[in-house]
Amino acid sequence: MARVTGIGGVFFKADDPEKLYQWYEKHLGIKREHGYVSFQWRDDDVEEGCTTWSIFRKQSDYFSPSVSPLMINYRVDDLDGLLNAMRADGVAIEKREDSDYGCFAWVMDPEGNKIELWEPPRKSKETPKA
Repeated sequence: MARVTGIGGVFFKADDPEKLYQWYEKHLGIKREHGYVSFQWRDDDVEEGCTTWSIFRKQSDYFSPSVSPLMINYRVDDLDGLLNAMRADGVAIEKREDSDYGCFAWVMDPEGNKIELWEPPRKSKETPKA
């Protein structure tokens, strides 16, 4: 069965993202690079992974149609299987797309919170050379 395997990212809105990033770095040591924070980890199924932590401007429409200031990205083991099961249960899929970073889809929970689902790219299984 398709399932959530972890948190891929936490995204939230702020009046002043720059000031808030500085506060988190100063007081908690959370340092961003390339505009966001990336907590690195290793997994048997993926070559490398991370949990992204990012602050968006309050005016950002990335979370739309949700009005919530928070969005969580959940790592999943089989995005298409999960989406099929959710559709069968009557859940509307907002969007699905593939990228170099893996496969993504967005749904809304019953409270109107946008959820990002992410299946990371699989580690390539190389054939040993003779």
